[in-house]
Amino acid sequence: MNVTRSSRIVGTVLALLLAAVPVSAARADTPAAAPPKVLPALTDWTAQKGSYAFDEQTRLVAGDTAARRVARTLADDLRAAGKGTVPVTGGPSRPGDIVVDVRPDEKQLGAEGYELRAGSRLEITGAAGTGAFYGTRTLLQLLAQGDEIPAGRTVDVPRYKERGVGVCACYIHISTDWLENLVRDMAYRKLNQLLLEIKVKSDAHPEANTWGYYTKDEIRRLVALGEKYHVTIVPEINSPGHMDPWIQDRPDLQLVDTDGKAQPSRLDITEPEALAYYKSLIDEYAEVFPARWWHMGADEYMLGSDFAKYPHVLEYARAKYGPNATPQDAFIDFVNQVEAYAASKGRQLRIWNDGLTGANTVPVTPGTTVEHWLDVKVKPSTLIAQGYPVMNAAYSLYLVRGGFHTDTKKLYDQQWDPRSFEGEKLASRDGITGAKISLWPDNGRGETENEVAAAARLPLAHIAQTTWGAAHPDADYAGFTARADAVGTAPGRRDLTHVPLADGTYTLADRGHRTAPADVRLSRTADGYLTIASADGARCLETRSGKLTLNVPLEPGSAATWETCDPKNTLQRWQSTRTGAGFRITGAITRMNLDVTPDGRLVQNPPDHETPTTWTLTQR
Repeated sequence: MNVTRSSRIVGTVLALLLAAVPVSAARADTPAAAPPKVLPALTDWTAQKGSYAFDEQTRLVAGDTAARRVARTLADDLRAAGKGTVPVTGGPSRPGDIVVDVRPDEKQLGAEGYELRAGSRLEITGAAGTGAFYGTRTLLQLLAQGDEIPAGRTVDVPRYKERGVGVCACYIHISTDWLENLVRDMAYRKLNQLLLEIKVKSDAHPEANTWGYYTKDEIRRLVALGEKYHVTIVPEINSPGHMDPWIQDRPDLQLVDTDGKAQPSRLDITEPEALAYYKSLIDEYAEVFPARWWHMGADEYMLGSDFAKYPHVLEYARAKYGPNATPQDAFIDFVNQVEAYAASKGRQLRIWNDGLTGANTVPVTPGTTVEHWLDVKVKPSTLIAQGYPVMNAAYSLYLVRGGFHTDTKKLYDQQWDPRSFEGEKLASRDGITGAKISLWPDNGRGETENEVAAAARLPLAHIAQTTWGAAHPDADYAGFTARADAVGTAPGRRDLTHVPLADGTYTLADRGHRTAPADVRLSRTADGYLTIASADGARCLETRSGKLTLNVPLEPGSAATWETCDPKNTLQRWQSTRTGAGFRITGAITRMNLDVTPDGRLVQNPPDHETPTTWTLTQR
């Protein structure tokens, strides 16, 4: 049977069955209620008398394949939220049930909108599975505040199609547990796009596998979680600048200045091999990232320098585009060649805006999405007028480790919305795809992952609100933070501040007996890690040696040493994780394991090192 026709038939039957149930099954004695508190706030709400009650008899009723998929995810999340095991059935429904329906003919809902009706039953309808899924996020937020939901109806449709977060896991490593929590938190707030500037461990270019990379299996698991929760994960390899994680050991690809000095962070865009190398990375990422987007960055290529130091770039541009060409044309030419290759692989290109200075005569390929973060000569209105989709990734939305943090209260009080770009406020939403917050590790040891998660909670709520609905749903910022507090956190989110060991004195030993057992003092830090101190509490274990990247010692094999304890020193914070036979100990900042060499030295190594050390900790 035709799937669309089948879903309509099932939907019609369910509607008739619902209509046949007496209204008295709802709690009709309850007065009409104010709009329930959810985040993003409902775009409309029609209150009715009565309420819906969730209890141990509740079932999830779903007709077709798309609806059942949404219902199964909801069942997982209800169980994770402590609501018990709720069965998924094909119906018919009865009072107290939750009905999930996908009706493609409900075109007014669009791809992501939904209708929710609460009464004797609770009905969630989307024109597509994504819309129905977002209706279940609203339901979960309501149930987080109690099992009784006021009767009423909402049709809730987002204002912007791209609602996102950007994370640079580009030099330092961010734990996959933390990224998985972020995906769940994003979905809970109806955010749908996660940009990851990230390094995948390469089979084609093993010389580039400096830490912190991610294995392909780790990425596949993260992408699968994103697909389950309707979060598109967009990969980025920044180029032609910021390429040092990839080409620091490839001097043949590095741009060389007039003094003969090679630039490990900059590809030589005049060299055909540079483009071939970058294409090969796109191919390898395609193995694990199915998203239709490819982000090449294209920002800050001449950061701290200028094209005058590289006259061969101008020569290249003029040879290709004529005597009036500029060095910037060579840069745009590289961008356009990447765009053409990405398009040939079924992917659309995204870039940052700061490279579009107006100094070029060659235009960027039409259709390229520009993510605007910096106020430069070419304004968002100009880009939109030229036909480029523009996303607002404003600097005012940044969270930088150990540096600038977005002022969410100020933005809320100013009624900031995605039309508010750096340097320009637009009157219309036309041409704006949406907006996102961005998390950067410029000072990688400035804050731990748990501190970043705490700092990002309200900015995450704010960007969810402003990209889905009204910029100012509550009278003041205190009201908005109360809304955010009321809905809580996503079901299934792991508490990464949990420490499985009590404070105290322990005997630390490795199971391989390569180190002599030592007495250490373990203490929990305020952000949910451990310090490992000597028995007298004077010296703390730390990794500080080796080459620093973003102020973080990221060389595998570098020593872990006993240094003067400093509560502010994040390099002295460790995470302990239970294994079958003991514990793995991981640096909170470097994300490398504490290992021991055959001759008994303490070192740090990536988690996929061939001989990770298992430690025993016996409390005294």
